[in-house]
Amino acid sequence: MSKVQNAIVGSVRTVLGWVPPRWLPGGTPDPLIDGRGAIGRQASRLDGPLKVTGRARFAAEVAVDRLSYATLVHSPIARGRIAQLDTSAADNAPGVILVLTHRNMPRIDSPALISMTDVSAVGNSDLPILQDAEIRYNGQVVALVVAETQEQADHAASLLAIDYAPATPATRFEDAKAEARVPDSLLIERNHVSVGKAERELAQAAHRVDNVYRTPWQNHNAIELHALTVIWEGEDTLTVHDATQMIAPSAAVLAKLFGLRKDRVRVLSPFVGGGFGGKGLWDHQIVAIAAARLLGRPLRLMLSRESVYRIIGGRSPTEQRVAIGADRDGSFTALIHSGYSVMPPYAACPEAFTLGSRALYRAGSFEIVQRHVDLDVVPNTFMRAPGEAIGSFALESAIDELAHRMGIDPIDLRLRNEPERHPISGAPFSQHARRRTFTEGATRFGWERRQHAPGARREGEWLIGMGCATGSFPYARMPSATARITLRRDGSALVACSAQEMGMGTATVQTQHAADRLGLPVSDVVFQLGDSALPAAPMAGGSSQTVSVAGAIIAAAEKLTGELVRLAGNDSPVAGLRASEVRLVDGGVGAIEDTARHETYRSILTRAKREEITVTATGSPPLEMLKYAMHSTSAVFCELRVSEVTGEIRVDRLLGSFDCGTILNPQTAASQFKGGMIMGLGLALTEETLFDDRSGRIMNPSLADYHIPVHLDVPEIEVMWTGIPDPRSPLGARGIGEIGITGVAAAVANAIFNATGRRVRDLPITLDKLL
Repeated sequence: MSKVQNAIVGSVRTVLGWVPPRWLPGGTPDPLIDGRGAIGRQASRLDGPLKVTGRARFAAEVAVDRLSYATLVHSPIARGRIAQLDTSAADNAPGVILVLTHRNMPRIDSPALISMTDVSAVGNSDLPILQDAEIRYNGQVVALVVAETQEQADHAASLLAIDYAPATPATRFEDAKAEARVPDSLLIERNHVSVGKAERELAQAAHRVDNVYRTPWQNHNAIELHALTVIWEGEDTLTVHDATQMIAPSAAVLAKLFGLRKDRVRVLSPFVGGGFGGKGLWDHQIVAIAAARLLGRPLRLMLSRESVYRIIGGRSPTEQRVAIGADRDGSFTALIHSGYSVMPPYAACPEAFTLGSRALYRAGSFEIVQRHVDLDVVPNTFMRAPGEAIGSFALESAIDELAHRMGIDPIDLRLRNEPERHPISGAPFSQHARRRTFTEGATRFGWERRQHAPGARREGEWLIGMGCATGSFPYARMPSATARITLRRDGSALVACSAQEMGMGTATVQTQHAADRLGLPVSDVVFQLGDSALPAAPMAGGSSQTVSVAGAIIAAAEKLTGELVRLAGNDSPVAGLRASEVRLVDGGVGAIEDTARHETYRSILTRAKREEITVTATGSPPLEMLKYAMHSTSAVFCELRVSEVTGEIRVDRLLGSFDCGTILNPQTAASQFKGGMIMGLGLALTEETLFDDRSGRIMNPSLADYHIPVHLDVPEIEVMWTGIPDPRSPLGARGIGEIGITGVAAAVANAIFNATGRRVRDLPITLDKLL
């Protein structure tokens, strides 16, 4: 370890008390947590050269003979049915091969809705897919046109003559609130949590805030558009090159939907140009695969940016009430977080904005519940830090309001209510250093320069403010991750798992991990991913992929160790030792207690007359999630300026201080943190899907009208981390993909208040709200 890492570990042992790392099966310590080689080192992305030289092939770039091209046609109404449909002009247009509508679409069931435990349940919607004339939301797919070229398909799609019989849709959020449902659960958590008498404690509190915060619809805007290339071999063998973050689950579902054997379906997705929750299984894959089967030739469908908005869900709008009561010392006596979000009954992804509020603060009483509003809209789906990103805006804005009313520094108020155990469940934290993220982050940021009084700092027309907020995102490890290790006589290794690479550095980090785990240099290890023919990995979501795959590699390495000890036989220096008494180190098998007893892989396999040895194993059940409260946490700091003349907001600096366990690769981690923080800027200041609640239509389905931060909007961003390993997780790591966005919107909003004295509770914070 570096001097910095040694200092961190030493301080934690001294100050917090140290629990020895013991994640390996059987409760034995994992030597990679405290003594690392490639893990923990700065390393450039292994797929970088392929991408910058154009050799990486994405789903819409695969070369295929006799390729046909498709385009979608969408419903312009939100509710009703197709009354008349005339495809003759499109059928006869140049180059057209097929016009697919509900009249000639094969009978196919809808995929089961996404489940956290069932890999064959990955649907974002269980509505019929081109099976009848009914219209259920504005944007629904009503036809697919296939032609020899993309231009011919696009032109023919414009020739379809469709008349609709509209019905009155439910599209108004405010009207639908009266019939909102109270679900029993949010993902795997109980929805309604009631501890004590929170409303009574709030009314009696010496200090309190009680406000409503609103966040808008938001849409996915990954750089790579949703796309797939479909290849059928006869009627029973299917290959799909897809832009997806659920490779193995999609293959399982497609086999079921199209009546195929699982080994006859292959989904490949070695590179994905951004996912963030939106690259799952949607209607476009189903209709494209069905059309290709009817045609008997390969087909490519790449959604337009508008089509992405119209059939790929995003972040649900919310209306959130946050009320906090505190005694005279600032200890919370009541914490209430409730409200509404949209999730139609045909969707599966709740916008669980109250989940983060359960873990962040100690309080004498809690009342937490949310309600689902049913609207006739495209089904919403997960979008980076679903729930937590917008829930933290409401909660952390309320904390800042309370601190201002009490005349307390907002960091001090947070730390006064820092929990020792999980505030609701009472479970012990596996590792928890949020206090440190605040104290070290505040020092680095220069928080002492902040003025308590709003508007106290000024440079000409510019009012300058500082704000902070915290974030929390839960640890998750999926139980179904499986890995295969092939160790060759020459000492090289191939590690295979159908994991997803969406730009976060999966291949790089898992190569580093496998190299350390096998005692090999990184250059001798290849990590193969992105193919459902490989051992199955769960979908990439919930910041869970890294530890899930790491757990599978650990299990496979344990199995490999046992096989090597058996192959070594009685003539080996490690003869007589059990698998638990050796480790894979320095290109071979070595005794833990006696480093002189060591034999290389080449020697063992040569004597056994084997060219290679292959093992496959699935990670152990994630029991740590049941025993401990495990959360990545953050402290986010923002400094900005607001023009007193125009209301323009210019963010000058952002700093994120994170506690996320072991940082496996500082370079890829910093990129993940900064990317999340930039998305947090969009959440705070620019992103909003404009929804016409008369027609149910999205009115700004393009990057010209839906505003995401561009380069000039992004300030200096600094990231730092505690680096303290979590002893209960593989490699001591927790997820980092989503914690970066969590808390950013509140930090920006709180800085705006500090600059101007205006409290904005309705995102995005645009200049008109400050004039």
